[in-house]
Amino acid sequence: MEALLVPVVEALGYTCWGIEYLSQGKHTLLRVYIDHPDGVSVDACAAVSRQASAVLDVEDPISGDYTLEVSSPGMDRPLFTLQQYADCAGEQAKIRLRTPYEGRRNFQGVIRGVEGDEVILQVDEHEYLLPIDSIDKGNIIPRY
Repeated sequence: MEALLVPVVEALGYTCWGIEYLSQGKHTLLRVYIDHPDGVSVDACAAVSRQASAVLDVEDPISGDYTLEVSSPGMDRPLFTLQQYADCAGEQAKIRLRTPYEGRRNFQGVIRGVEGDEVILQVDEHEYLLPIDSIDKGNIIPRY
């Protein structure tokens, strides 16, 4: 999916922050997050959506019906890559693992950085090294 959509997003002058593919029975959602230093407008999302739809219609990588959604990552931005975790060092985050680690799947703390292929998350007085491959979902907790 990235091979098809990242060039489309970048050709329009945006960064592809991440792609989520959520299949829930008959309802499949393909969500593309775009970012730009000056922010992302509704018009930008619409433009990327039109171009991405055209590419997806031609390439047809998804069988069956699906909904394409293009949006900004927002204040509670999801984190997809080690680089994104590294760039967000110092931020509060919620992380959910695919399988339990030390008896738990959900962590909330401060991102301290990355080491190798692991995210360093400080929860209270304890630092956890969470392998990126074991992270199901990670989001920044917005500061208000």
